Amino acid sequence: MIRYALGLDFGTGGVRAMALAPTEEIEAAERIDFGDLSGADAAQVWRDSLFEVIAKLPQGVRKRLAAIAIDGTSASVLACDAELQALHPPLLYNDARATVEAARIREIAGPEHTAASTTSGLAKVLWLQAQPNIEAPRFFLNQADWLAALLSGRPGLSDYHNALKMGFDVEARRWPAWVGQLARLERMPRVVAPGSEIGPIERNQANKLGIASDCLIRAGTTDSIAAFLAAGVSRPGEAVTSLGTTLVLKLLSERRVEAARYGVYSHWFGDLWLAGGASNAGGSVLRQFFGDVELAALSPEIDPQADSGLDYYPLPRPGERFPVNDPALPPRLEPRPASDRQFLHGLLEGLARIEAQGYQRLAELGATPLTRVISAGGGARNPTYGRIRQRLLRVEVATAKQQEAAFGAGRLALHGTALFPLQSKP
Repeated sequence: MIRYALGLDFGTGGVRAMALAPTEEIEAAERIDFGDLSGADAAQVWRDSLFEVIAKLPQGVRKRLAAIAIDGTSASVLACDAELQALHPPLLYNDARATVEAARIREIAGPEHTAASTTSGLAKVLWLQAQPNIEAPRFFLNQADWLAALLSGRPGLSDYHNALKMGFDVEARRWPAWVGQLARLERMPRVVAPGSEIGPIERNQANKLGIASDCLIRAGTTDSIAAFLAAGVSRPGEAVTSLGTTLVLKLLSERRVEAARYGVYSHWFGDLWLAGGASNAGGSVLRQFFGDVELAALSPEIDPQADSGLDYYPLPRPGERFPVNDPALPPRLEPRPASDRQFLHGLLEGLARIEAQGYQRLAELGATPLTRVISAGGGARNPTYGRIRQRLLRVEVATAKQQEAAFGAGRLALHGTALFPLQSKP
């Protein structure tokens, strides 16, 4: 009997489910949109959506599920009790209220540490820990950790990817002593490799959802890494650029690179490292000036091999994270030529230059030099933009066959830790 692996992608606007056959063919897919999600009701929406999206899958697929893996937004953190009830509205990935806590982390861990930002998972843990109106939490968990626990009935586990911004030392495979000086380590999750077996689905959940009782729940990952896994990149020097509302770069490297001053950090990838950063530039800038019809009409008129003569840094508003980390960096969108075609040419070229600068920055810091880029996201569908990028990146630029993070989570459920090259398992 064919068994399926289910990937669940919890993004900012909804949850997507994909069931994969052993050949990685998509057997079934479902989606639920959150709408305008606020932190106050986030936990209940996530819980309801988890069970609803699984229940929407065909009964025959649910009965044959062999494994499930979940990806979630990085550094979305909950404080919960032993029964997994949220004790405070979750602090979402972009919540930046923990300014005092981030300053404490910088003092003890240094300003270059991945957990030293106001939006880090550890800063959120410390903020929640300090609230007098919250009863003592049993666990601090990331979004994907909490959702997996709802299915497995085994709370208190996280993965290397989600735990990175909580301060977990992925090279030493432990919580560093300085984290224990700031947070109660007994309330922090035990951390395992992404794709590790957590255990079978909790029996009551299996009965309610019509899932086989031997279906494994696996440790998950973050949404951006799930998108990387979907592209199937496996060799050092290869990278995935997500061309969405923002530009997200992830490069498979033989060396780990970290530089908070440039918005750069690396995730564990077996014997390799997934180095990268995220720029605030991206498709959101194009949307300020052009609609889909205009973009489709103007793009073919651009000569991608010619220089526009314009020097733009196309940010939607002041502030940049990577390849420079400057919260006050102003957009550079002038002069605007009379020709809309030339203006669009300049914008696309400006975005491609930021991407090229990002990969150059990673190489300067010691990452494996770029050899090939796989494109994902809406911008990957624009062939003119692709040729401009290839000219400036000076490497092959291809489009990912699979771009959904849910597909990457499905691959994680299907293959487990075998997705990550290892000389020996940690």
